[in-house]
Amino acid sequence: MSNKKQKAIFISLSPNVEEDDLRLAESLFFSKNNCRKESLDILKDKMREITGIPNCFLFNSGRSAFYIILKSLNYSLGDEIIVPGFTCNVLINPIISLGLKPVYVDINEDTFNLDLKDLREKITSNTKAIVVQHTFGLPDNILEISKICKDNNIDLIEDCAHSLGAKSIGSFSKASFFSFGRDKIVSCVYGGVLMTNDDALAEKIAEMYEKLPECSWIWVKQQLLHPILTEKLIKPLYELKGFGKYILIILQKLHIISKAVSDKEKKGNFDKEFVKKMSISLSLLSLNQLEKLEKLNNHRRKIAEIYYQELEGIAGLTPDNPDRVFMRFPLILEKETDNILSVLRKKKIFLDDGWRKRNIVPQDTDYSKIGYVKGTCPKAEYVAKHIINLPTSINIGLEDAKKISSELKKLI
Repeated sequence: MSNKKQKAIFISLSPNVEEDDLRLAESLFFSKNNCRKESLDILKDKMREITGIPNCFLFNSGRSAFYIILKSLNYSLGDEIIVPGFTCNVLINPIISLGLKPVYVDINEDTFNLDLKDLREKITSNTKAIVVQHTFGLPDNILEISKICKDNNIDLIEDCAHSLGAKSIGSFSKASFFSFGRDKIVSCVYGGVLMTNDDALAEKIAEMYEKLPECSWIWVKQQLLHPILTEKLIKPLYELKGFGKYILIILQKLHIISKAVSDKEKKGNFDKEFVKKMSISLSLLSLNQLEKLEKLNNHRRKIAEIYYQELEGIAGLTPDNPDRVFMRFPLILEKETDNILSVLRKKKIFLDDGWRKRNIVPQDTDYSKIGYVKGTCPKAEYVAKHIINLPTSINIGLEDAKKISSELKKLI
């Protein structure tokens, strides 16, 4: 236990990877692509079991799944898609790529999800869809938003990238999508799932899906390298005055491992050629973690309970919700967070997960390319400057959570 306390603590960098995941990634990396194709069907069955939604399609990313949803709904140029004002640019780029207009709605500061008053005010005759995000695993007010959609003849789309395993998500909408990105609830580095209860829509999606290409073997190998190099090289070198950060940058520049968000995406570009089916190898990584979903989410709740106990009385704790999953444990501080994170880094606690500083992340996103005007979502902009997300993943122990809480209390 004492050795574990001395290790660096990370919120990102493949946080879900356990020894069995690492062994599987290594095995798949050195395999000769003779993996079982039935793993794709098993993964679809597992997602149907978890969500209760019958129609399932597997993609190389959540953003690819979202793009196909939008394309299958046949919206017209200039139609408006309502999105939360606190989100990632990978949600916005598929909208823009199809000639649609993102409309940013401010957030509720307790849930980080859509503010219903602002939502109602921003619906127009051109509004065709509302995207709810279930941010950090907190379910949005899906029943009320579903009613708003029905009253206005608007499609509801659920972004479940943060919320796999949460109650009452994914099934109220026209379609929903999930992400198996590197720091999501479960991870295969890059992976996504599209689900829908609408059989007619599923038929249209199936026609489009069959025409999609497979992922290239070299791209798949690149993703398999991510957990291997992260665990064996990058994280250990973070112990040496953060040297691992520079190794990570070099590996990304050399395209040995991938970035979560590409430089092109930060400039508002979505590469339609990127949209592909999920690979067999990455489906096996996903399945390995999906089999542990209950364990992973139960662990997250235990860690969250430690934070609630240790940080009791501190302003900025978000209210608990029994339906949530804790992909992150968000804390809104009165201070801006740069100095706090800097001090924590010196103590080998790395809490900058990228969801901060600006309300459309990553922070170097070009707002002029994604149609966001500063001041449109003031509450989202405030939250972005004052949020710190605390880690809850399986590699965070109870003592780690207590240490993070103790160090934070000294600074706030």
